Amino acid sequence: GGERGKGRALPGSASERRRLQREAAEYYHGLRVPERMEDALNALFPLPPQDLYGELANYFSKFSKAPVICKLVGRKVIDGVGEPTLEVEIYCTVKNYEKRICSSVMATHSQIPENSLPETIEADERERNDSVYTAVEWVSDSLNTMLRDLDPTDQCQKKKEIERQEKEIREEEESAKVTTSPASCRSAATPKQKKGRKPGKKVSEGTPISPAEPAEPVLCGSLAIGGTSLAIAKAGATISRVPLYLHTALLKHKETPKEITLPLPMVTVLYCEKNSPTKLKLVKEVMLIPPVELSLQQGIEIVQEIQKEMTRKMESPGKTPSSLKRISHLGCLITGYDSLEQVLLQLQAACNSLGLELGTDLYLAINCAAHELMDYDKGKYEILTGTFKSPDEMVAMYVEMIKNFPFIIALIDPLRKEDREQWSSICRALGSKCFLVAEDAATQISKLKTDQNINIQMCSGVVLKYINQTTVSDLIELTGILDGQRHISILGSPDRESSDESLVDLAVGLGARFLKLGGLSRGERVAKYNRLLAIEEELAANGALRTSFFLTLFSACHEYGHKDWREND
Repeated sequence: GGERGKGRALPGSASERRRLQREAAEYYHGLRVPERMEDALNALFPLPPQDLYGELANYFSKFSKAPVICKLVGRKVIDGVGEPTLEVEIYCTVKNYEKRICSSVMATHSQIPENSLPETIEADERERNDSVYTAVEWVSDSLNTMLRDLDPTDQCQKKKEIERQEKEIREEEESAKVTTSPASCRSAATPKQKKGRKPGKKVSEGTPISPAEPAEPVLCGSLAIGGTSLAIAKAGATISRVPLYLHTALLKHKETPKEITLPLPMVTVLYCEKNSPTKLKLVKEVMLIPPVELSLQQGIEIVQEIQKEMTRKMESPGKTPSSLKRISHLGCLITGYDSLEQVLLQLQAACNSLGLELGTDLYLAINCAAHELMDYDKGKYEILTGTFKSPDEMVAMYVEMIKNFPFIIALIDPLRKEDREQWSSICRALGSKCFLVAEDAATQISKLKTDQNINIQMCSGVVLKYINQTTVSDLIELTGILDGQRHISILGSPDRESSDESLVDLAVGLGARFLKLGGLSRGERVAKYNRLLAIEEELAANGALRTSFFLTLFSACHEYGHKDWREND
């Protein structure tokens, strides 16, 4: 044994130590460690920092490898209305250690009308549970494998991998059964529709109506795509040490903007139940928009005071039980009215009590949700209980409404998206007087991307929602299209909102004109308003808040030389 070991340095021997010293010197010199150590010591000595080793750690961290994704975790959690949804957690390898970077929680959107049958609602709940379960599996399995070792700040690489996964999902969609919401094809199950009568059939008055377009099929588990895309964007912002809104703006414009204009909030103050015993069905949401002269903090405080005043009036003696205070899933008062005038007079009274005037101190937006009003048996919209109007009559009604109440500066979904001829008519008549916004049409993000003319050319803008397989890249692309066509982008909360505040950062970074978050109640919605106020404060402190604000109305108003109602400075 001794002969066999002859000529070899034994562990701990002088020759072995010298060899290790040479190897160590070559290794550290190759990585410029002595040089950088000297630079660090020379740079820090004149300061000198209170926490020397902490400052040394900061100094050398810039030479460390960029963090890469090491693990994705999908988890079933509960959203703001107690329903299941998806959370995606991102873990990265940071300085040789696994570290949790961030998470995203997806909001979900229901296409089930509020007057649906119990069995339809139950089927929707089962589908939602199945979709969340499948999404959790996709995130923790295939997406986890696919995105491992990816740099979260590399948007091009991230987009490529997400699109590859989406393509695989689409291929699976072709070969497997695709789930759609039971009420997604409204033309097949409309409350007022008689048996044997098909939508689109010529009705007794002799006026054909277009059938409702079927909703875009939603693949079970597609929440995994949207949740993962958002989580990676948040991880990229965290690693880059910038807020998500700046990270989003950089992704869209390829440079960080010097100034940022915040979106104006559309604050919902009233939610009108369409199946309530009261007559009015035309109005689903009533929203207040503060003027641009005020800070968002001031504007939201005014809306709060109006909401309190309206609550006091509803709770006053003599009110019927239906008028008592209830809070909807949108975070606002639930009520019912017999006419549009009744709604507006109550709002005016609340404003007058506080010394405010609609049209000067505040503006109004109304979500008509007209797609929920169509009676396919009659081929008309039911705007009041027992009162019906054809699509052409609806246009005339809106023209008269804006004439009588000019403080209404936005109508959301005043018509079904299928009534294209009437959309053109209402835009010609009112395009220079108020915003005509499509929300129901904008749920089909994939179609808006492939066919940029879907309803966009016939309205002032669209409400975009971050749901299902929507990705951050989709929103960047679509808002770019809208910007190029001089239409407005509105980011809106879905019906079933989560506690995730990222929607606000996305709206700010994408340059959305309005932000539709619901009311000033319910924690998941208030958290987003608080985030918007925090961004305002941060931008103001950094001198990056742009105070002058011009909103572009429907392009026709510029073609005819109409002075924009926002041009006040």
